[in-house]
Amino acid sequence: MRTFDLFVIELDKQIEDTVTTAGGLELYVDNRFKEFDNRVNEGPVVASPFKYETGVEVGDTLYFHHLVVMNEGQPLTGEDKHFLVRYSEESALSNQAIAYKSKKTGEVKPLYGWAILEEIKEEKENITETKSGIVTVELKEKKTSKAKLAFESEETKRMGLELGDIIGFQKDIDYRLKIDGKEYIRIPEDRLLYVEV
Repeated sequence: MRTFDLFVIELDKQIEDTVTTAGGLELYVDNRFKEFDNRVNEGPVVASPFKYETGVEVGDTLYFHHLVVMNEGQPLTGEDKHFLVRYSEESALSNQAIAYKSKKTGEVKPLYGWAILEEIKEEKENITETKSGIVTVELKEKKTSKAKLAFESEETKRMGLELGDIIGFQKDIDYRLKIDGKEYIRIPEDRLLYVEV
């Protein structure tokens, strides 16, 4: 199959609805209230867009935007278990393909328009004193607004960024993405604000 500007991926399921315990027992999870947290966001590539030189080959793992699988997803008509992932190098907003992992090398590379960052845990102290003189200290995690560059892309190299750089970004756009079981932050490159020096 040759696709113009779409990736095609194969998925057995759209939501992770089971958990396996350390003892090997498989438990089913009710996702009615946490569907977003348990959606599948990766799958093997069946076809790559021929319009673009993405470097992605059949068999590589594609990491994609949650809309590909949410609310019935974007199934390929007539093909069971195949889903469409939009790709564009004209508009990052139209690009649902976030990154891929090469089957040959195991290397993860972000795709056009996306940066993948590793969270930096920040804690905020809240110190209060009661009328009786009792002091309480409460540690809360701050909303993330900066993180480390986890994977390089051609665009982050052009921007002068290096792996491990601490990058600031707009608050409340830090969507999560799991790669090899580890959680990262996926952010459109045009939402990166600064790099710490």
